Amino acid sequence: MEIIYAISGFLLGGVLSYFLWDRALKSKKRKIIKEAEVEGEVIKKDKILQAKEKFLQLKTEHEKFINEKNNKVGLLENKLKQKESAFLQRRDELQRKVKEFEQTKKETDTIRENLTNQLNVVQQKEEELDKMHRQQVEQLEAISGLSAEEAKNQLVESLKGEAQTEAMSYINEIMEEAKLTANKEAKKVVVKTIQRVATETAIENSVTIFHIESDEIKGRIIGREGRNIRALEAATGVEIIVDDTPEAIVLSGFDPVRREIARLALHQLVTDGRIHPARIEEVVSKVKRQVEEEIIETGKRTAIDLGVHGLHPELIRMIGKMKYRSSYGQNLLQHSREVANLCAIMASELGLNTKWAKRAGLLHDIGKVPDDEPELPHAVLGMKLAEKFKEKPEICNAIGAHHDEVEMQSLLAPIVQVCDAISGARPGARREIVESYIKRLKALEDLALSYPGVLKTYAIQAGRELRVIVGSDKISDKESEQLSYDIAKHIQDEMTYPGQIKITVIRELRAVNYAK
Repeated sequence: MEIIYAISGFLLGGVLSYFLWDRALKSKKRKIIKEAEVEGEVIKKDKILQAKEKFLQLKTEHEKFINEKNNKVGLLENKLKQKESAFLQRRDELQRKVKEFEQTKKETDTIRENLTNQLNVVQQKEEELDKMHRQQVEQLEAISGLSAEEAKNQLVESLKGEAQTEAMSYINEIMEEAKLTANKEAKKVVVKTIQRVATETAIENSVTIFHIESDEIKGRIIGREGRNIRALEAATGVEIIVDDTPEAIVLSGFDPVRREIARLALHQLVTDGRIHPARIEEVVSKVKRQVEEEIIETGKRTAIDLGVHGLHPELIRMIGKMKYRSSYGQNLLQHSREVANLCAIMASELGLNTKWAKRAGLLHDIGKVPDDEPELPHAVLGMKLAEKFKEKPEICNAIGAHHDEVEMQSLLAPIVQVCDAISGARPGARREIVESYIKRLKALEDLALSYPGVLKTYAIQAGRELRVIVGSDKISDKESEQLSYDIAKHIQDEMTYPGQIKITVIRELRAVNYAK
């Protein structure tokens, strides 16, 4: 019974479990189906919304496309209407021109007929006139006993004689009037030119004063046993006079460039405080480069101030060098600027090219500042330099002819010559003695420099001493003595000079090494 009850309970439990499990599965199934249906509705709504959005997007794009097409069609229609309107206008214009042409053709035909009739009448008149002319000529020939050609020749000869007589009379009248007015007009032009230019005149000297803060610096400049001042004089070619003048050192030399280099070098050495021979040579070399740069800058500034453009760089450099040169005591750059302005004014008074005149006036003395200084008159040398640097032929001729070394070929040449004379002829503008003094010192230096082995020559103490620096590897001590004697004898035989000249030959041997 227990077994039966157990089996019966087991079966009953199984049946109950089955029904309970089935009921639970069905409940879960219904729940899953319900959730699926809800999820399906959500998906369906999303898809419907996406479809609506896609539809709206496609609709918008379609409407945009349709609008663009409509706009293009509208533009094409407008263009077609414009073309149609233009075509109609052209057609109307063409029809009008055709009518005008037909009318003009009719008028032209009528005019042509009238002209033809008139030409026929004119030809008949010409024939009648020629016939009458021949008859009259025959009658005149019969009356005068001369042919028509002979009568014409006699008439021409008589008219020619009368014309020559009247022409000579007219020419004589013009020449007399020109002689009476030429001098007056020329003086008027020159006076106007001088009045319109007023330039200060400065006489160049051969001494520069270098001011110092205290006299203690003089000892440092002189150096131990004078080695510093000797090195400075040898490097610059300027005599440095250190005397009892308070707070001043005198730099003496006939070359303004050398004096400027010495002044700038002394200024840098005194400011820096390091004064010894090696430092002196370094500073002098640096200052020489600075002065060269300043020369170029001066040339550029002068050309810009005068409005002279397109000059060759070498010509600009020569113009800058004029600042440190003098002509008979008159500063060469100041003189050239003055001549350029005078030339421009005189050219404007005479109705000539003022730019060319100013250019020729500025360049007329470049032959005084070349680097090599060949044995040629400065006007001819200046002309050759201008030709070398592609200046115009008229300007080159004006440069070369301003002292009558070459023949004048244009009106610029006499203008430059006159303006050069005006600039130099004013009272106090020039001093002949300074120019001759500079030429004598330059000749003195060139004479010594012509000897072999000579490196540098400097005329100092107003030409009373000539210092000659020779290469120690080229000339011995004994040869130095002989060279000093030879130069003195050469100067004595060939040059004229006041007093006596001391020739000092300096032969210095230096040994240089570097500790690394």
